[in-house]
Amino acid sequence: MEASLIAILVLAVFAVVVIVKSAVVIPQKSEYIVERLGKYSRTLGAGFHILIPFLDKVAYRYSTKEEVFDIPSQTCITKDNVTVEVDGLIYLQVVDSKLSAYGINDYLVAASQLAQTTLRSCVGRIDLDKTFEERETINMQVVESIDQAAQAWGVKVLRYEVKDIVPPESVKKAMEAQMTAEREKRAEIARSEGDRQSTINRAEGDRQDAILRSEGEKQKVINEAQGEAEAILAVARATAESLALIAEQLKAPGGQDAASLRVAEQYVGEFGRLAKESNTLVIPGNIADLASMVTAAMTSLQKVTLKTNPGS
Repeated sequence: MEASLIAILVLAVFAVVVIVKSAVVIPQKSEYIVERLGKYSRTLGAGFHILIPFLDKVAYRYSTKEEVFDIPSQTCITKDNVTVEVDGLIYLQVVDSKLSAYGINDYLVAASQLAQTTLRSCVGRIDLDKTFEERETINMQVVESIDQAAQAWGVKVLRYEVKDIVPPESVKKAMEAQMTAEREKRAEIARSEGDRQSTINRAEGDRQDAILRSEGEKQKVINEAQGEAEAILAVARATAESLALIAEQLKAPGGQDAASLRVAEQYVGEFGRLAKESNTLVIPGNIADLASMVTAAMTSLQKVTLKTNPGS
């Protein structure tokens, strides 16, 4: 009985081992390489698979997802003989598990070494100042170079990114000094442009102010001249109208006598005003003959009236 129990246990253990050896569950986005008696048999995709125990075995396991690997920092010499430290990232994807298993021993090491070699070659063809500007070009050249070789490994190089470019400390100080000088230069140019524009604006403002002032003075003179001309015309019109009215009044009955009386009154009044305003008095030689003076004044008035109204 005990021998039979031991035999059953042995058979059970053997069955478990056989099941473990023969049943394989492969996760999504993975591929397994199966060898039969040491020779490639087939490639298994995601899912449940049964292998022949003791004949088949899973020799390689690969993920078909995109993978990223860090490329170690390395020393590169630029075209202008400056030493820089450059590192990067490479993105790979296994597209053929069989080629990856049998085409190369370790595709990751091969890709990393090829990336470093290509990177040194690319950096050696450009100057230091260009290395920071030409990152995209460097990335494309590295991807193109590795991808051509990786086709035989069953690997697709998706992209390469330069992570950091570190120049020597002395070069960094020189670059910082250069950038500082460039910024100061741009600031000085900006200040000078501002001063220039400010001067132009002030000059333009002064010019406009002078023009407006001169226009104002010109208009003022024109207005004053027009005002004086109109005043002169108004005085002339008033004088003409007053002379015409006097002539009409002289023709009226008693007009001559009234005019003679008015002239005599003004004559006497003017002499009285002169006596009040000044200590010196000019006395005409014929002051006693007031009537003759009035007559002379009236004769002159009549002449003026005849000239004003020649048809009277």
